[in-house]
Amino acid sequence: MTRPTPLPLIQILRALAALMVAAGHAQFEVAGLAARAGLPFAPATWLPWPAGVDVFFVISGFIIVHAAAPLHGRAEARRIFLAHRIARVVPLYWLATTLALALAWLRPGLVGAGAEGPATLAASYLFWPMARTDGTVQPLYSLGWTLNYEMAFYALFALALPWGRRQAILGVLALLAGLVAIGRVAVPLPVPLAFWSDPIVLEFACGVALALVRQEGLRLPGPARLALAITGLALLSLAGEAPALPRCVAWGGPATLLVAAAALGPAGAASPRLRPAVILGDASYALYLAHPFVVRGLRVIAEATGLTAPIGPGPLALLMVVLASIAALLLHRIVERPLTRAARTLLEPSPEPEPAANKI
Repeated sequence: MTRPTPLPLIQILRALAALMVAAGHAQFEVAGLAARAGLPFAPATWLPWPAGVDVFFVISGFIIVHAAAPLHGRAEARRIFLAHRIARVVPLYWLATTLALALAWLRPGLVGAGAEGPATLAASYLFWPMARTDGTVQPLYSLGWTLNYEMAFYALFALALPWGRRQAILGVLALLAGLVAIGRVAVPLPVPLAFWSDPIVLEFACGVALALVRQEGLRLPGPARLALAITGLALLSLAGEAPALPRCVAWGGPATLLVAAAALGPAGAASPRLRPAVILGDASYALYLAHPFVVRGLRVIAEATGLTAPIGPGPLALLMVVLASIAALLLHRIVERPLTRAARTLLEPSPEPEPAANKI
Protein backbone atom coordinates (compact mmCIF):
# COMPACT_ATOMS: atom_id res chain seq x y z
CA MET A 1 0.00 0.00 0.00
CA THR A 2 1.43 3.39 -1.05
CA ARG A 3 1.89 5.76 1.88
CA PRO A 4 1.25 9.52 1.71
CA THR A 5 4.30 11.74 1.69
CA PRO A 6 5.21 13.42 5.00
CA LEU A 7 4.03 16.92 5.83
CA PRO A 8 6.55 18.30 8.35
CA LEU A 9 4.71 21.62 8.81
CA ILE A 10 1.69 19.70 10.08
CA GLN A 11 3.93 18.04 12.67
CA ILE A 12 5.31 21.43 13.71
CA LEU A 13 1.76 22.74 14.08
CA ARG A 14 0.93 19.73 16.26
CA ALA A 15 3.84 20.68 18.50
CA LEU A 16 2.53 24.25 18.72
CA ALA A 17 -0.98 23.04 19.59
CA ALA A 18 0.27 20.80 22.40
CA LEU A 19 2.54 23.55 23.74
CA MET A 20 -0.41 25.96 23.80
CA VAL A 21 -2.44 23.61 25.99
CA ALA A 22 0.53 22.92 28.28
CA ALA A 23 1.35 26.63 28.56
CA GLY A 24 -2.21 27.46 29.52
CA HIS A 25 -2.26 24.85 32.28
CA ALA A 26 1.19 25.86 33.52
CA GLN A 27 0.16 29.50 33.81
CA PHE A 28 -3.03 28.53 35.64
CA GLU A 29 -1.07 26.57 38.22
CA VAL A 30 1.57 29.28 38.62
CA ALA A 31 -1.12 31.94 39.04
CA GLY A 32 -2.43 30.05 42.06
CA LEU A 33 1.06 29.66 43.50
CA ALA A 34 1.80 33.35 42.98
CA ALA A 35 -1.46 34.42 44.62
CA ARG A 36 -0.76 32.29 47.70
CA ALA A 37 2.79 33.64 47.91
CA GLY A 38 1.68 37.25 47.45
CA LEU A 39 3.64 37.60 44.19
CA PRO A 40 2.46 39.49 41.11
CA PHE A 41 1.77 37.35 38.07
CA ALA A 42 -0.39 38.04 35.02
CA PRO A 43 -0.81 35.10 32.65
CA ALA A 44 0.04 35.91 29.05
CA THR A 45 -3.06 36.69 27.00
CA TRP A 46 -1.62 37.09 23.52
CA LEU A 47 -3.08 33.70 22.55
CA PRO A 48 -6.10 31.77 23.87
CA TRP A 49 -4.15 28.78 25.13
CA PRO A 50 -7.06 26.27 25.19
CA ALA A 51 -7.45 26.84 21.43
CA GLY A 52 -4.60 24.39 20.95
CA VAL A 53 -7.33 21.72 21.17
CA ASP A 54 -9.16 23.31 18.24
CA VAL A 55 -5.97 23.27 16.20
CA PHE A 56 -5.63 19.57 17.06
CA PHE A 57 -9.19 18.84 15.89
CA VAL A 58 -8.66 20.51 12.51
CA ILE A 59 -5.33 18.69 12.11
CA SER A 60 -7.03 15.41 13.01
CA GLY A 61 -9.69 15.87 10.33
CA PHE A 62 -7.00 16.64 7.77
CA ILE A 63 -4.43 13.99 8.62
CA ILE A 64 -6.92 11.14 8.94
CA VAL A 65 -8.10 11.74 5.37
CA HIS A 66 -4.53 12.29 4.16
CA ALA A 67 -3.12 9.15 5.80
CA ALA A 68 -6.09 6.92 4.92
CA ALA A 69 -6.06 7.80 1.22
CA PRO A 70 -4.77 4.34 0.14
CA LEU A 71 -7.61 2.58 1.99
CA HIS A 72 -10.61 3.97 0.11
CA GLY A 73 -12.60 1.32 -1.68
CA ARG A 74 -10.79 -1.63 -0.07
CA ALA A 75 -12.88 -4.39 1.52
CA GLU A 76 -10.67 -4.51 4.62
CA ALA A 77 -10.44 -0.72 4.93
CA ARG A 78 -12.44 -0.45 8.15
CA ARG A 79 -10.49 -3.19 9.90
CA ILE A 80 -7.10 -1.72 9.00
CA PHE A 81 -8.10 1.85 9.82
CA LEU A 82 -9.64 1.06 13.19
CA ALA A 83 -6.74 -1.21 14.14
CA HIS A 84 -4.31 1.64 13.44
CA ARG A 85 -6.37 4.23 15.32
CA ILE A 86 -6.93 2.03 18.37
CA ALA A 87 -3.25 1.11 18.51
CA ARG A 88 -2.27 4.76 18.21
CA VAL A 89 -4.67 6.28 20.75
CA VAL A 90 -5.80 3.70 23.28
CA PRO A 91 -2.67 2.35 25.03
CA LEU A 92 -1.19 5.66 26.14
CA TYR A 93 -4.58 7.06 27.14
CA TRP A 94 -5.41 4.01 29.19
CA LEU A 95 -2.02 4.29 30.85
CA ALA A 96 -2.62 7.98 31.65
CA THR A 97 -6.10 7.23 32.97
CA THR A 98 -4.83 4.43 35.19
CA LEU A 99 -2.05 6.64 36.55
CA ALA A 100 -4.56 9.42 37.21
CA LEU A 101 -6.76 7.00 39.13
CA ALA A 102 -3.81 5.81 41.20
CA LEU A 103 -2.83 9.39 42.01
CA ALA A 104 -6.44 10.24 42.84
CA TRP A 105 -6.37 7.51 45.45
CA LEU A 106 -3.01 8.69 46.84
CA ARG A 107 -3.60 12.45 46.52
CA PRO A 108 -7.20 13.35 45.55
CA GLY A 109 -7.57 16.21 43.08
CA LEU A 110 -3.98 16.27 41.85
CA VAL A 111 -4.75 15.54 38.20
CA GLY A 112 -8.50 15.96 38.08
CA ALA A 113 -9.63 12.35 38.58
CA GLY A 114 -12.28 12.12 41.25
CA ALA A 115 -14.22 9.44 43.08
CA GLU A 116 -16.76 8.16 40.56
CA GLY A 117 -18.77 5.00 40.20
CA PRO A 118 -17.92 1.92 38.13
CA ALA A 119 -20.12 3.10 35.22
CA THR A 120 -18.09 6.30 34.86
CA LEU A 121 -14.90 4.29 35.16
CA ALA A 122 -15.97 1.98 32.32
CA ALA A 123 -17.14 4.90 30.19
CA SER A 124 -13.78 6.60 30.67
CA TYR A 125 -11.87 3.64 29.30
CA LEU A 126 -14.36 3.11 26.45
CA PHE A 127 -14.44 6.76 25.25
CA TRP A 128 -18.15 7.00 26.00
CA PRO A 129 -19.41 10.46 27.09
CA MET A 130 -21.02 10.31 30.51
CA ALA A 131 -21.89 12.95 33.09
CA ARG A 132 -19.84 12.85 36.27
CA THR A 133 -21.35 13.39 39.71
CA ASP A 134 -20.67 17.13 39.41
CA GLY A 135 -22.62 17.29 36.14
CA THR A 136 -19.66 17.77 33.80
CA VAL A 137 -19.46 15.44 30.81
CA GLN A 138 -15.85 14.37 31.22
CA PRO A 139 -13.98 11.12 31.72
CA LEU A 140 -12.08 10.47 34.93
CA TYR A 141 -8.92 11.88 33.38
CA SER A 142 -10.44 15.16 32.31
CA LEU A 143 -8.21 15.74 29.27
CA GLY A 144 -9.84 12.70 27.72
CA TRP A 145 -12.90 14.73 26.69
CA THR A 146 -11.09 15.54 23.46
CA LEU A 147 -10.46 11.85 22.78
CA ASN A 148 -14.16 11.14 23.17
CA TYR A 149 -14.64 13.41 20.15
CA GLU A 150 -11.69 11.87 18.32
CA MET A 151 -12.96 8.33 18.68
CA ALA A 152 -16.45 9.32 17.52
CA PHE A 153 -14.89 10.96 14.46
CA TYR A 154 -12.88 7.80 13.72
CA ALA A 155 -16.07 5.74 13.90
CA LEU A 156 -17.86 8.03 11.42
CA PHE A 157 -14.88 8.00 9.10
CA ALA A 158 -14.63 4.21 9.25
CA LEU A 159 -18.24 3.93 8.11
CA ALA A 160 -17.43 5.76 4.89
CA LEU A 161 -14.00 4.29 4.14
CA PRO A 162 -15.08 1.45 1.81
CA TRP A 163 -16.64 3.99 -0.56
CA GLY A 164 -14.68 5.83 -3.21
CA ARG A 165 -12.45 8.68 -2.07
CA ARG A 166 -14.69 11.63 -2.92
CA GLN A 167 -17.87 9.85 -1.86
CA ALA A 168 -16.32 8.88 1.48
CA ILE A 169 -15.06 12.38 2.24
CA LEU A 170 -18.33 14.03 1.26
CA GLY A 171 -20.19 11.41 3.29
CA VAL A 172 -18.13 12.19 6.40
CA LEU A 173 -18.79 15.91 5.92
CA ALA A 174 -22.52 15.20 5.64
CA LEU A 175 -22.49 13.01 8.75
CA LEU A 176 -20.72 15.67 10.83
CA ALA A 177 -23.07 18.40 9.61
CA GLY A 178 -26.05 16.14 10.30
CA LEU A 179 -24.87 15.53 13.86
CA VAL A 180 -24.71 19.25 14.53
CA ALA A 181 -28.13 19.78 12.95
CA ILE A 182 -29.63 17.08 15.19
CA GLY A 183 -28.14 18.82 18.21
CA ARG A 184 -29.78 22.11 17.22
CA VAL A 185 -33.31 20.84 16.47
CA ALA A 186 -33.79 17.76 18.66
CA VAL A 187 -33.60 18.62 22.34
CA PRO A 188 -33.24 17.26 24.89
CA LEU A 189 -30.89 14.55 23.69
CA PRO A 190 -29.22 11.69 25.54
CA VAL A 191 -25.87 12.76 27.00
CA PRO A 192 -23.68 11.00 24.40
CA LEU A 193 -25.59 12.40 21.42
CA ALA A 194 -25.73 15.88 22.94
CA PHE A 195 -21.96 15.71 23.45
CA TRP A 196 -21.16 14.48 19.92
CA SER A 197 -23.48 17.02 18.27
CA ASP A 198 -21.65 20.02 19.69
CA PRO A 199 -20.63 22.38 16.85
CA ILE A 200 -16.98 21.80 17.81
CA VAL A 201 -17.13 18.67 15.62
CA LEU A 202 -17.27 20.99 12.61
CA GLU A 203 -13.56 21.58 13.22
CA PHE A 204 -12.97 17.98 12.11
CA ALA A 205 -15.06 18.80 9.03
CA CYS A 206 -12.81 21.78 8.26
CA GLY A 207 -9.76 19.51 8.35
CA VAL A 208 -11.52 16.93 6.17
CA ALA A 209 -12.37 19.63 3.62
CA LEU A 210 -8.75 20.82 3.57
CA ALA A 211 -7.59 17.26 2.88
CA LEU A 212 -10.05 17.00 0.01
CA VAL A 213 -8.86 20.20 -1.67
CA ARG A 214 -5.25 19.09 -1.24
CA GLN A 215 -6.04 15.73 -2.81
CA GLU A 216 -7.75 17.57 -5.66
CA GLY A 217 -4.42 19.26 -6.37
CA LEU A 218 -4.67 22.67 -4.69
CA ARG A 219 -1.32 24.08 -3.56
CA LEU A 220 -0.60 27.59 -2.35
CA PRO A 221 2.66 29.49 -2.79
CA GLY A 222 4.77 30.36 0.23
CA PRO A 223 3.64 34.02 0.55
CA ALA A 224 -0.04 33.02 0.49
CA ARG A 225 0.48 30.37 3.16
CA LEU A 226 2.46 32.80 5.30
CA ALA A 227 -0.42 35.26 5.04
CA LEU A 228 -2.86 32.54 6.13
CA ALA A 229 -0.69 31.68 9.14
CA ILE A 230 -0.32 35.32 10.21
CA THR A 231 -4.06 35.92 9.79
CA GLY A 232 -4.88 32.80 11.80
CA LEU A 233 -2.63 33.81 14.68
CA ALA A 234 -3.97 37.37 14.62
CA LEU A 235 -7.58 36.20 14.70
CA LEU A 236 -6.84 33.82 17.57
CA SER A 237 -5.22 36.65 19.50
CA LEU A 238 -8.19 38.94 18.86
CA ALA A 239 -10.68 36.24 19.92
CA GLY A 240 -9.09 35.87 23.37
CA GLU A 241 -10.00 33.26 25.96
CA ALA A 242 -13.61 34.41 26.27
CA PRO A 243 -14.73 34.83 22.65
CA ALA A 244 -18.06 36.41 21.81
CA LEU A 245 -18.58 34.04 18.88
CA PRO A 246 -19.13 30.27 19.20
CA ARG A 247 -15.92 28.35 19.82
CA CYS A 248 -15.99 26.58 16.47
CA VAL A 249 -15.97 29.99 14.78
CA ALA A 250 -13.79 32.08 17.11
CA TRP A 251 -11.08 29.43 17.54
CA GLY A 252 -11.92 26.83 14.92
CA GLY A 253 -11.87 29.35 12.07
CA PRO A 254 -8.34 30.64 12.80
CA ALA A 255 -7.22 27.06 13.48
CA THR A 256 -8.40 26.14 9.99
CA LEU A 257 -6.31 28.96 8.51
CA LEU A 258 -3.25 27.70 10.39
CA VAL A 259 -3.76 24.13 9.19
CA ALA A 260 -4.35 25.35 5.63
CA ALA A 261 -1.04 27.23 5.80
CA ALA A 262 0.73 24.03 6.86
CA ALA A 263 -1.16 21.58 4.64
CA LEU A 264 -1.47 23.28 1.25
CA GLY A 265 2.22 23.46 0.46
CA PRO A 266 4.73 20.96 -0.88
CA ALA A 267 5.31 17.68 0.93
CA GLY A 268 8.64 16.08 1.76
CA ALA A 269 11.16 15.53 4.50
CA ALA A 270 11.86 18.27 7.02
CA SER A 271 14.97 20.38 6.71
CA PRO A 272 17.56 19.91 9.48
CA ARG A 273 16.68 23.23 11.12
CA LEU A 274 13.02 22.19 11.42
CA ARG A 275 13.76 18.67 12.61
CA PRO A 276 13.65 19.42 16.40
CA ALA A 277 10.16 20.92 16.05
CA VAL A 278 9.04 17.94 13.97
CA ILE A 279 10.34 15.55 16.63
CA LEU A 280 8.32 17.40 19.27
CA GLY A 281 5.33 17.19 16.94
CA ASP A 282 5.80 13.42 16.81
CA ALA A 283 5.56 13.43 20.62
CA SER A 284 2.62 15.86 20.77
CA TYR A 285 0.12 13.19 21.87
CA ALA A 286 2.44 12.23 24.72
CA LEU A 287 2.88 15.91 25.60
CA TYR A 288 -0.86 16.47 25.66
CA LEU A 289 -1.55 13.50 27.93
CA ALA A 290 1.52 13.76 30.19
CA HIS A 291 1.90 17.47 30.83
CA PRO A 292 -0.63 17.67 33.71
CA PHE A 293 1.41 15.15 35.69
CA VAL A 294 4.58 17.23 35.23
CA VAL A 295 2.93 20.61 35.74
CA ARG A 296 1.06 19.64 38.87
CA GLY A 297 4.00 17.66 40.20
CA LEU A 298 6.14 20.80 39.96
CA ARG A 299 3.35 22.76 41.60
CA VAL A 300 3.44 20.37 44.58
CA ILE A 301 7.23 20.67 44.78
CA ALA A 302 7.08 24.48 44.59
CA GLU A 303 4.44 24.60 47.32
CA ALA A 304 6.45 22.32 49.58
CA THR A 305 9.79 24.04 49.07
CA GLY A 306 8.79 27.66 48.55
CA LEU A 307 10.55 27.81 45.18
CA THR A 308 8.02 30.16 43.58
CA ALA A 309 9.56 33.31 45.05
CA PRO A 310 13.26 32.63 44.24
CA ILE A 311 12.52 31.29 40.76
CA GLY A 312 9.77 33.75 39.92
CA PRO A 313 6.29 32.86 38.59
CA GLY A 314 7.10 33.46 34.91
CA PRO A 315 10.28 31.35 34.83
CA LEU A 316 8.50 28.66 36.84
CA ALA A 317 5.73 28.43 34.22
CA LEU A 318 8.36 28.21 31.49
CA LEU A 319 10.20 25.50 33.44
CA MET A 320 6.98 23.50 33.70
CA VAL A 321 6.49 23.58 29.92
CA VAL A 322 10.12 22.73 29.18
CA LEU A 323 10.18 19.78 31.59
CA ALA A 324 6.82 18.57 30.27
CA SER A 325 8.24 18.64 26.74
CA ILE A 326 11.33 16.66 27.78
CA ALA A 327 9.15 14.14 29.61
CA ALA A 328 6.95 13.81 26.51
CA LEU A 329 9.94 13.13 24.25
CA LEU A 330 11.12 10.38 26.59
CA LEU A 331 7.63 8.97 27.00
CA HIS A 332 7.11 8.91 23.25
CA ARG A 333 10.33 7.02 22.58
CA ILE A 334 10.41 4.70 25.59
CA VAL A 335 6.71 3.97 26.20
CA GLU A 336 4.37 5.23 23.50
CA ARG A 337 6.11 3.81 20.44
CA PRO A 338 6.60 0.30 21.90
CA LEU A 339 3.01 0.24 23.15
CA THR A 340 1.71 1.31 19.75
CA ARG A 341 3.77 -1.36 17.97
CA ALA A 342 2.59 -4.04 20.41
CA ALA A 343 -1.05 -3.03 20.07
CA ARG A 344 -0.83 -2.94 16.27
CA THR A 345 0.78 -6.39 16.21
CA LEU A 346 -2.07 -7.68 18.36
CA LEU A 347 -4.81 -6.04 16.29
CA GLU A 348 -3.23 -6.45 12.87
CA PRO A 349 -0.69 -9.30 12.70
CA SER A 350 1.09 -7.93 9.60
CA PRO A 351 0.97 -4.13 9.93
CA GLU A 352 2.87 -1.83 7.63
CA PRO A 353 5.08 0.88 9.15
CA GLU A 354 3.49 4.33 9.36
CA PRO A 355 5.61 7.44 8.82
CA ALA A 356 5.69 9.80 11.79
CA ALA A 357 4.23 12.61 9.68
CA ASN A 358 1.05 10.59 9.12
CA LYS A 359 0.43 9.81 12.78
CA ILE A 360 -2.15 11.54 14.91
